Amino acid sequence: MAKIGDQVRFLSTTGGGRVVKIDGQIAHVEEEDGFVTPVMLKELVVVSSPGEESSRRDIFGGTTQHRQEREREAKSKFVPTQVPEAPKPEPVTETPDGDRLNVVLAYAAMEIKHLSTTSYEAYLVNDSNYFLYFTYLSRADDEEGWTTRYAGIVEPNMQVFLEELTRDQVARLDRIAFQYVAFKRDKPFKLKSPVAIETRMDTTKFFKLHCFRDNPYFDEPVLAVDIVKNDIPQRAMTIDSAQLEDAMKQKRREDSRPLRKPVQKKVSKDEPLVVDLHINELIDSTRGMSNADIINYQIDAFRKVMDENLRNKGKKIVFIHGKGEGILRQALMKELNYSYKGHDVHDASFREYGYGATQVTIR
Repeated sequence: MAKIGDQVRFLSTTGGGRVVKIDGQIAHVEEEDGFVTPVMLKELVVVSSPGEESSRRDIFGGTTQHRQEREREAKSKFVPTQVPEAPKPEPVTETPDGDRLNVVLAYAAMEIKHLSTTSYEAYLVNDSNYFLYFTYLSRADDEEGWTTRYAGIVEPNMQVFLEELTRDQVARLDRIAFQYVAFKRDKPFKLKSPVAIETRMDTTKFFKLHCFRDNPYFDEPVLAVDIVKNDIPQRAMTIDSAQLEDAMKQKRREDSRPLRKPVQKKVSKDEPLVVDLHINELIDSTRGMSNADIINYQIDAFRKVMDENLRNKGKKIVFIHGKGEGILRQALMKELNYSYKGHDVHDASFREYGYGATQVTIR
């Protein structure tokens, strides 16, 4: 039976409180909100009596009164955790001429006095007031697709390290491509068109000391490639989708066509073997073939002649490649330096063969 001072809860309804008065079978219960509610004694369940408070211990090892005191003390000491604000990016310091894009790709030799064995570091210089989202790609002449070497963002008026390259890796940078989108943050700016740039690399320059020159962006001489100069992309790519589709169809037909044997002029035993590598001497039609396809076709013809004569010691072979931009000659020299080492190589007689001929003597 409940007594004055007991903590009770109601049996038939929710709620409860402390008994403050008893009239016969009616108990007056003071609830938490201060209101006194008359309730039949039989409708009450005793939760605790005043004498039992000290013996009722909570899960923390203290009495309910102690627990409440600890909770009040903890609340008074509680200090909300301060979440640090994300650091704001530093404002961009713009230069007077920085609204014109100047972008340079540069290769620095780790040991410039030992170009035959050293490795190289590639950097991108963004001399402008614009952020650049960019990709840097490469393709060797014997590859059909491009390889992404770096993709990321470079801040205004900064340079970024791209990669370290070995001697063998730089020898396969026959073509490089660069794609970018320029923008500014938190301010209006003049729109720049997205650009894709492709250019051919003369990889022999990596091994020639005089090709490394002073550059305003570096303390040491570097091999530099201009990507954009004063807002003008250098050698921008142009792609005609209809022409590309036609080229792909033609390429499949060309792949199924056997390689014609290179034209070789009949000569006596002591005279050099003359091989004309002009594409019109090797194939009936170049329709649908890209420049890379043509170069690969010519290189295959060169390899075929070299492989057939490797046992003919002292044999002289004159390869007529033409002058043009020197692309085919560079490809031949690369083959002779890496795949056919040890043979004597020099320019063929201008009087007999004109410009654009190389003589190889088998050793």
